[in-house]
Amino acid sequence: MTEQNQSGRIRGTGRRRKPPAKGRRAAVAAAWTAAVLVLAGGSGLGYVYFKLNGNLEGVDINGQLGKDRPEDVDNGSMDILVLGSDSRSGANGDYGRDEGGARSDTAMVVHVYEGHKKASVVSIPRDTLIDRPACTDDKGGKVAAEHRAMFNTAYEVGGPACAVKTVEAMSGIRMDHYVEVDFTGFKKLIDRLGGVEITTTKAIRDSKSHLDLEPGTHTLDGEQSLGLVRTRKSVGDGSDLGRIQLQQAFMKAFIDQVKSVGVFSDPKKLLDLADTATKAITPDSELDSVTELMGFAKGLSGLGADDVHMITLPVEYDPRDPNRVVPLEAQGKQVWEALKADRPIPASATKDAATGQAAGLVK
Repeated sequence: MTEQNQSGRIRGTGRRRKPPAKGRRAAVAAAWTAAVLVLAGGSGLGYVYFKLNGNLEGVDINGQLGKDRPEDVDNGSMDILVLGSDSRSGANGDYGRDEGGARSDTAMVVHVYEGHKKASVVSIPRDTLIDRPACTDDKGGKVAAEHRAMFNTAYEVGGPACAVKTVEAMSGIRMDHYVEVDFTGFKKLIDRLGGVEITTTKAIRDSKSHLDLEPGTHTLDGEQSLGLVRTRKSVGDGSDLGRIQLQQAFMKAFIDQVKSVGVFSDPKKLLDLADTATKAITPDSELDSVTELMGFAKGLSGLGADDVHMITLPVEYDPRDPNRVVPLEAQGKQVWEALKADRPIPASATKDAATGQAAGLVK
């Protein structure tokens, strides 16, 4: 999504923010995992470098978007758009029928504050109705603007660059980087980590997402983790908002797991994790090398789950269609203006916003 260098700033010129981080519900952790693990490679790094570098294939977001974008504010912060794709092709076919195009099943704007000691994450519900801007797809084709389009159609009709342009139009904030994670890569990464420990306060059962959990503490494998971040109808009010609350809780647990797993004393585990993580993600073209990922991860290595504040974009259920949501204009403005100024998101920004009623279900 934008420019960054190994010193921790964004851009090759060293202005603004820091090398891209990898994330998603768990995507942020995926990126950190790949880069931090490579840093610890020690001797023999030459082989590791070429092996992992070959796993990365970037997307040239900057080239597709051109110069018609928000100003790249030089305040030391960094903004990353993290998407989880719901493509049903290939190995992902286990999770549903291919309906002709991939959509952004999960979308998070990750804002890393100046100094890289704190971060805020804003989840954008995929069913949010927005004014999607005109954009250019990855084949150079023109995609028309659309009023009251679902947010996740931006990725479907125009790919990553159109998704970035849509977020920038909504927020007025330039995205410095882009990271995408798919179902299969996410599942494999969890298994390589040895699972993620979470605690459920109520039973969660969802046959569609292959999930059956009693109340209590569980170490979820990749299949169960994927089920948790995709379950919807069986939690809270059955909306995408409830699913987002589960995703955010799981993401915090994942970050803690990545930081605590004992990979540095186990070279094989280190390489296996780095190999899996770099295969799980599709970054922008300024994060598509091990060197760039290393710089990015190094700058974020001090962030833990308690340093990350997560919210959902303030929305309300659409009066014309209760299966969709629309942004609360005034509250949304508070969110984006705070991040643009590199300030914490005020509590008033989420007051009176719709929730999925799944808060506290997973800890």
